[in-house]
Amino acid sequence: MGYTIAEKILLAHTPGKKDIKPGEFIKAAVDICLGNDITSPIAIKEFRQLGVDKVFNQKRVVLVPDHFIPAKDMKSANQAKKLKEFAEGYGISNYFELGEMGVEHALLPERAVVLPGDLMIGADSHTCTHGALGAFATGVGSTDLAYAMAFGECWLKVPETIQLRFTGKPRKWVGGKDLVLHAIADLGVSGALYKAIEFAGETIENLPMDDRFTMCNMAIEAGGKAGIIAADKTTEKYIKAAIRKHKPARKSYKLYKSDEDANYSEVREYNVSKLEPVVAAPHLPSNGKPVSEFKDVEVDQVVIGSCTNGRISDLKQAAAVLKNKKVNPKTRLVVIPATQEIYSEAIKEGYVDTIVRAGGVLCTPNCGPCLGGHMGILSKGEVAIATTNRNFVGRMGHPESFVYLSNPAVAAASAVKGMIAQPSDLK
Repeated sequence: MGYTIAEKILLAHTPGKKDIKPGEFIKAAVDICLGNDITSPIAIKEFRQLGVDKVFNQKRVVLVPDHFIPAKDMKSANQAKKLKEFAEGYGISNYFELGEMGVEHALLPERAVVLPGDLMIGADSHTCTHGALGAFATGVGSTDLAYAMAFGECWLKVPETIQLRFTGKPRKWVGGKDLVLHAIADLGVSGALYKAIEFAGETIENLPMDDRFTMCNMAIEAGGKAGIIAADKTTEKYIKAAIRKHKPARKSYKLYKSDEDANYSEVREYNVSKLEPVVAAPHLPSNGKPVSEFKDVEVDQVVIGSCTNGRISDLKQAAAVLKNKKVNPKTRLVVIPATQEIYSEAIKEGYVDTIVRAGGVLCTPNCGPCLGGHMGILSKGEVAIATTNRNFVGRMGHPESFVYLSNPAVAAASAVKGMIAQPSDLK
């Protein structure tokens, strides 16, 4: 019996093992371990209690203070300070201060910190984003991060793999966000519990990297342990460009593909040729339905950004919809480029000017309102449509507020209409 991509990567990172199977517990060697300004302070405390005097590899521990920086209050300032002092004290080169910092799951691929074939853990649930590079990437707790920072190892249970196959050419304004919301609506929020979700099929093979990141990002919203896409020419083009530009410490990588006789726990197929843009209603990402079913929903705020949809192609889509239009006077539009590099390119391409002229505001790269942090908290009864990845109760502020999830084009059109809409609804 052959192996899936996920199984091959885990086997390659488990010294001394010659075979592997789902359900088995392994102690695997990690290539990259990641923490942010929420999870790292706890990990640092645990790390110090381990009694070690150095991290396992100064170039493979990554610290990104992206959730509350620029600091919104004394507590967030203190948390970020702990990261900075730890990075300085232990010689960690992949620490990103404001000005270099961005949303971690957009920043690391951009800098080629994570490579195809890697095993990556991160104390952040959306670490699964990096599976779009053909890596096995998963979220862990802060104590697991502490151990990995010290010893370069992490225990894992080998997950079963569920394969989701997509066929058909998506219609205009339908992208990775719509495909994954459609799949999550089918699977439910626990339909892939502790499984690796392998996205495959002709639609995925023709999908740009930004859309692939979005899909793998939301694997966790179906309960997945990891999301993964086989690395191909598109992946290699992306990663080679990132290596040339940023010259990371590691440059070699390995491409994995599932064997033809690999064993999947389940295979589901979706023909997306007639799929409308999908909107997920409060309060679960699995509440996805065609956008046309939400036409009477007025919105107080629109957010375009996050590790799901804050990349340059997302801002390009939003700008295309907003060009020569105005945001509805009753609606706020908050746009957050995911990294400094994306922000700079958006200025260069004129997307920022288009957004500002339309009446939107731009914030510095960070996670902002996605987790109810800052830069766009909702009040009681307010409604938002966002390109973020979660719409749980109170996720963006007051527990009696409401968050709808969508792609950037739908979000931008909704900002103009003041109610949930798609670009074709604008005259």
